[in-house]
Amino acid sequence: MTTPGGGDRWTIHLSAPDVGPLEEWYLIAALRSGWIAPVGPDLDAFEREVADRVGTQGAVAVSSGTAALHLALLGVGVGPGDVVIVPTLTFVATANAVRYTGARPVFVDCDPQTGNLDVALVAEVLARLHACGQRVGAVVPVDLFGSCADYTALLPVCATAQVPVVEDAAEALGAIHGGRAAGSFGRAGVLSYNGNKIMTTSGGGMLVSDDLALLTRARQLSTQAREPARHYEHRETGYNYRLSNLLAALGRAQLLRLDGMIARRRQLRDRYAKLFAPVPGVTLLGAEDRDANCWLTVLTVNAARSGWRVEELADHLADRAIETRPVWKPMHRQPAYAGAESLLTGAADRLFADGLALPSGSSLTEQQIARVLGTIDDFLTERAGRATS
Repeated sequence: MTTPGGGDRWTIHLSAPDVGPLEEWYLIAALRSGWIAPVGPDLDAFEREVADRVGTQGAVAVSSGTAALHLALLGVGVGPGDVVIVPTLTFVATANAVRYTGARPVFVDCDPQTGNLDVALVAEVLARLHACGQRVGAVVPVDLFGSCADYTALLPVCATAQVPVVEDAAEALGAIHGGRAAGSFGRAGVLSYNGNKIMTTSGGGMLVSDDLALLTRARQLSTQAREPARHYEHRETGYNYRLSNLLAALGRAQLLRLDGMIARRRQLRDRYAKLFAPVPGVTLLGAEDRDANCWLTVLTVNAARSGWRVEELADHLADRAIETRPVWKPMHRQPAYAGAESLLTGAADRLFADGLALPSGSSLTEQQIARVLGTIDDFLTERAGRATS
């Protein structure tokens, strides 16, 4: 039997959408209002509410986080011939958006303890690129798996180099660093409302910033760069990037529930931490960050100490219809970016080899959580028995 969204009804997914009666009410209200076209009062309200949540002067809602990244990079002046510093440990959209502008990404490795951008390497590559006379259009840190990058260290490095920061907070809405919300760092921030994110609009994203001129420019570009005339007037190439009013209504309902959804994910991470605490060689990535939104709980396994490989646990769970996922495959290993300039330490490669994202969704029932934890416990018990036999 399959669920309405597709897939086996018994499968426990990594991060399924968490929607209910409130979302239904908001969508029906938007439908009955007659604002079915792309713009409308829910879209305007959603932008205001997200900007208030993040702590920025404004926001522009668009069709995806990738679209928001593209517009943010254009907004800070990135263009052909530029280079943009990007973490190698990220989803491909971060790098793709750089290519959309005609610039090229330079990949930098991660901090092995958090998976986020290694700030010391950023400083090193900025000095190298400037010494070679290359223009660095932006640095794009990624708040990996819901934990903010180290902006306390990163922002001064970028300010000294006079390079703007575009924060890819697609995975981190609701997370905090130094008392500030994810998305509020740098010239612009980017959020994602994809179906598996901490909150969803089915598909969608948001550009947030204190730079109102940047936001005005992004809003125009996102609507095919139409000029304010009675007829359709276009002086430059624009994009069909605007979020619809109906999806914004869904997002408004999700935003009201965001704190509760984050709390459930944090509680689940704590239960994973308790389960794995006595297991040698197993750690949770970024577990010390109590201000993360815990979008995904990721464990890392040192097989020499644990006596088993991370793939064995993944296979054990898959055989029992429980979804997991490897850590992002580093960009420097992706065929689409073969030969790209990179500054590497091997940290991202190790996390890709040894890391695994576990079911983390706020929509998981207590019965489903018990099934996941029990299945993992069975695996650990079996492996411990093998080690002592």
